[in-house]
Amino acid sequence: MKTVTRFAPSPTGNLHIGSARTALFNWLFAKNTKGKFLLRIEDTDKARSTKESINKILDGLKWLNLKWDGEIVYQSKSQKRHKEIAEKLLAKGLAYKCFCSEEDLNKMREEAKILKKPFRYNGMWREKNSKDAPQNIKPVIRIKSPIKGETVIEDIIQGTIRVSNEEIDDFIILRSDGTPTYMLSVVVDDYDMNVTHIVRGHDHLTNTFRQNVIYEAMKWNKPTTAHIPLIHGSDGSKMSKRHGAIDLEEYKIKGILPDALINYMLRLGWSHGDDEIISLENAIKWFRLEKIGKSPAKFDNEKLISVNSHYIKELNNDEIIKFLKSYYASKYKIKIDEISIKRLNLGLNDIKSRSRDMNQLAEMSLFYCSKFPLSTSRKAQKYINKVDKTIFKDLIVVLENIENDFKKQKIEEIMSKFLTEKGLKLSDIIQYIRAMITGLDVSPRIYDIMEILGFKEIKKRIKNFING
Repeated sequence: MKTVTRFAPSPTGNLHIGSARTALFNWLFAKNTKGKFLLRIEDTDKARSTKESINKILDGLKWLNLKWDGEIVYQSKSQKRHKEIAEKLLAKGLAYKCFCSEEDLNKMREEAKILKKPFRYNGMWREKNSKDAPQNIKPVIRIKSPIKGETVIEDIIQGTIRVSNEEIDDFIILRSDGTPTYMLSVVVDDYDMNVTHIVRGHDHLTNTFRQNVIYEAMKWNKPTTAHIPLIHGSDGSKMSKRHGAIDLEEYKIKGILPDALINYMLRLGWSHGDDEIISLENAIKWFRLEKIGKSPAKFDNEKLISVNSHYIKELNNDEIIKFLKSYYASKYKIKIDEISIKRLNLGLNDIKSRSRDMNQLAEMSLFYCSKFPLSTSRKAQKYINKVDKTIFKDLIVVLENIENDFKKQKIEEIMSKFLTEKGLKLSDIIQYIRAMITGLDVSPRIYDIMEILGFKEIKKRIKNFING
């Protein structure tokens, strides 16, 4: 049988890091088994589902390059089919109409509270005749859950899990307004989509026991399940904003590369020996659901940054320049010209090795593309404000002697001689030079930068601040 997995988000917000990891694991499992990865948007909650959220989910999956097979399935378009199954279960006597009033349900809640037990519907209308129903209440349809024994799930990740059937109540499958509930819709859709494996968060485990009741009632083959442990913060508590970004869009804005995020998410709960950096090709080849751990994965933002740094180093200059064109045009209204591209191609390797994220890389590369006045960091401006203009006027004159052979070795030699004559060390003036020619307080090696920019540009930049 061909493997069919699905990712089924509810479009009620942005794509969360936990949901993105679930999508990744489904995608990898499908690729590893040469199966299908389907996408279903569970948009039946009309009050909370939005077009904006749907677009963000789709954009997030596309950004990660997790391509789904076939057309997107929208759950709301299958409500007629879901209702049809509810009515079949009712006709077979496997479900029943419940005419409980809000007062009846509140009474059950109060009784559960007194007994210090979780609220469960008590089956009040399970054996009653609908002829005895009050006229002023529209009924819901509840499924008849098993009363005795236990339900057992053999989960790929969690192993054998047993639950007493007393804990599974007769849950609603069709609301009083005739709309199907999530619990019913998910089962019908998974069956109709021929889903063979349901890979989802551990928080859905309770749903799985309930949904199995519907599978049993319809005599449908149940998909194999794999419940992934949740992602926690580095301190072991539930993942929140204080542990780092939550939504996928935030990672993109923060300059995290999609390949880096995939690599990091892959290592959240799954591993292959001590390998930290895993190519997508190897991830597909090595991925096994059985290798996912049972314990919650701990999110470590510094590890993500470390992985991101690795992937930045692997980028070729054309990819980076394409990103910089968009970044500079959007943030600074700067258009990268051919001179800037030439400088970037000479200087990017050093900057790549120092960058934690793409935004930092862009800010560190800006001096190769900036036009005057040069954008200057607050810390760098402090050095410029203290500059001894006389020394730098003399430095320009000295550097002019090697204008036609402006190479880093020559620059270093002539500056060393200049500083000795002035009774100075490089450390006495390097931060001033860096601030004047880059606008930064931290930058690549200063002699490399000077060679790449060339004498005329260096002279222009130093004079700009001397005369400013």
